[in-house]
Amino acid sequence: MAGNENSIWGIHAGKTGDADELFLKKNFIALGWPKMHDLSKIPADREDFKDAVLKAYPERPGAVPVNAGQLFRFVHEMKNGDYVVYSSKRDRQVHLGRVESDYKYDIAMEAAYPHKRAVKWLRDVPRTKFSQGALYEIGAAMSFFLIKNYTDEYRAVLEGKQPTTIQVTNDETVAAVAEDVEETTKDFVLKRLAQESKGEAMEGVIAHLLECMGYHARLARKNEPSVDIIAHKDHLGLEPPIIKVQVKSGEGVVTDKDVSALYGKLSTNEYGLFVTLGTFSPPSRNFEQSKSNLRLIDGDELVELIFQNYEKFDARHKGLLPLRHVYVPEQIDVSED
Repeated sequence: MAGNENSIWGIHAGKTGDADELFLKKNFIALGWPKMHDLSKIPADREDFKDAVLKAYPERPGAVPVNAGQLFRFVHEMKNGDYVVYSSKRDRQVHLGRVESDYKYDIAMEAAYPHKRAVKWLRDVPRTKFSQGALYEIGAAMSFFLIKNYTDEYRAVLEGKQPTTIQVTNDETVAAVAEDVEETTKDFVLKRLAQESKGEAMEGVIAHLLECMGYHARLARKNEPSVDIIAHKDHLGLEPPIIKVQVKSGEGVVTDKDVSALYGKLSTNEYGLFVTLGTFSPPSRNFEQSKSNLRLIDGDELVELIFQNYEKFDARHKGLLPLRHVYVPEQIDVSED
C-alpha cells in the first residue's frame, strides 16, 4: 500500500484541534491563513509565496519564511497518492490517510481553513501504540511538515501492521526534547499505565487516586460484575453517597452497553464512575448527560486528575509514574492556524 515513492506528511488541525470535524467527518485536510486567497494563482516560486504572505500578514515578518514554506509545500510539493498523518487532540488517535485531490481554495465549507485537499482515511491507531520518537516528530510546531525520521514506522501501519510499542523509561522521556511537553507527558503517563497496570493493578491505581482526592476506596468483591471499586466519604462506607467505579485498562472505545451495565448496578443515593484509558463512544456520552449520578472519565481527563493529585501519591505509585515538575521555554508561534 505504502510505496517508498509516496511522501508522508504531518498536519495539525489548529492549536486546539478546531478543524478536527473538517478533517475526520468531511474528509479534508486543510491549512488556515484565511487572509491568503487562492494559492494556485501565485507563481510556483518560493519567493513569490514569501511576498504574498508578507503582504497578507505584514505584522509578522519573522514568521514569513516558515509560513510561506508550509503553504508552498501544501500546494506544490504534496502530491495525489501521498500519505498524511494527523494526530487528533479530541480522540487521541493517530489517523493515517491518502491524499485524494489537488489543492483547492474553498471558503464555503470552512472559512477559517480555506486551503484544502481531499483525503481518504485508511487507519486509526491510538497514540500510545507509537514510539516516542514517532510521536515527537508529528508534534512539530509547524502546521504542515514532511515526516522524515520515522517513515518506516508509519509505513508499517499503513500496510496494516501493528506499530512496535516501545517500552517507556524515565531516561527516554528526560533525554528527549519534545515540542509539546504537555502532550508528551500525557502520552508517557498513558503508556506507563497501559504497559504496567493491567486488570487489578489498574484498579489499584484508580483506588489510590480516589484516596488522594479525599475518598475512602476499596476493591469490590470479584463476584460483583461491572463494579471494580467502592468509594465513599465516611470511614465505614455506611453513609451516602456511595460511588461504584468500573475501570477499563484498555485503550479502545467504551460503548454505551458497558456504561449501562455499570448504571444498572446503582441503587438509590449511589453514583456511578466509569474510568478508562481510552475514550467513550458518542452514545455513551449521551447516556452520561441524561443521568445526574453518572460520570465518565476518559484517558485525557484521567491524566489531568493524576497531574492535579500527583504530589499526594505514595512512593509506590510515584515509582509507577515517575514525574517531576519542570519549567520549559514558551514556543514561538510560527503558524497562522
